[in-house]
Amino acid sequence: MTIVRQPTRAGVRDAAAKIAAILPPSPLLTASIRGVTVAFKAECLQPVGAFKLRGAWHRLTALDERGRQKGVVAFSSGNHALGIAWAARRLGIPAVIVMPSDAPRVKREGTLALGAEIVAYDRRTENREKIAAHLAHSRDATLVPSFDDPWVIEGQGSAAIEAAQQMSSMGLDTPKRILLPCGGGGLAAGTALALSDAEVTVVEPEGWDDMRCSLEAGWIEPVGENPPETACDALMTNEVSPLTFDVLSRRGVTGIAVSEAEIRTAQRWAAFQLRVVVEPGGAVALAALLAGRIAAEPGMLVMLSGGNVDPDAYAGVLGEHEAPGIAEDAAAAGEYS
Repeated sequence: MTIVRQPTRAGVRDAAAKIAAILPPSPLLTASIRGVTVAFKAECLQPVGAFKLRGAWHRLTALDERGRQKGVVAFSSGNHALGIAWAARRLGIPAVIVMPSDAPRVKREGTLALGAEIVAYDRRTENREKIAAHLAHSRDATLVPSFDDPWVIEGQGSAAIEAAQQMSSMGLDTPKRILLPCGGGGLAAGTALALSDAEVTVVEPEGWDDMRCSLEAGWIEPVGENPPETACDALMTNEVSPLTFDVLSRRGVTGIAVSEAEIRTAQRWAAFQLRVVVEPGGAVALAALLAGRIAAEPGMLVMLSGGNVDPDAYAGVLGEHEAPGIAEDAAAAGEYS
């Protein structure tokens, strides 16, 4: 009988120590939402523009020498690809990424620039997991999923460990409520393990809120047939994994879905109020807060998980309103400063 390794809180702490040894903490920003100071963890300002390098680094540094020589295979629409490519380059490990042919150009080009090989596929007609598994088998390489992996989950949780330390040093309340984007649930599961006393809420785009539906049902619910178009390419996961779902369900994590319009408002608000670029998938947690889908409260931490935007699409989002209109966009959510 094969014993499957489970992610642990101790593993998250180990991952946090690994990350601290090679990178400074990503910035922790604050803003007043309805008179409450809220902390924002700017993972969008990581070297690859997303938190994904955390899980990639923890996973790849766990490989033995033979594993490093044989290389790794991953599948991703972009941010996990960038994280794996970044970690692999630093460690001298060959990396192959199975990436959808319609992945954002900035993510594809960034992955190539970091030295990884890309194998393209059609997300409408082909199965990325099967393609990646075949490549890993044929090359005797290690398959590194974007969320269905204990090391990856632990690595992503290091962001929460880091944020809690920053909030403490800034004299803020310890994290009591954490809002974060969710695709497959790796960041959420790692956070739930890292900060066991905090209430965790995952946020997804409408029609792609399979984690929310799964948590409410008590079993894994896949995305429905013909899901709507979404700008959140990083969150287009058709079905969450038992590994992440189990962690989140045991912790009583809840879920929220937000609209595309609310996501665009959050991107604009982040640009004009926090002065950071946040991609659609990285802005969903902020969107839930600004839209009033969850109340601001002391000790609230919001993850801004990625900032790899398509330049043309982002220009369109910012151009929907002039800067003064940003205040109007968020007015329905309450006062902020």
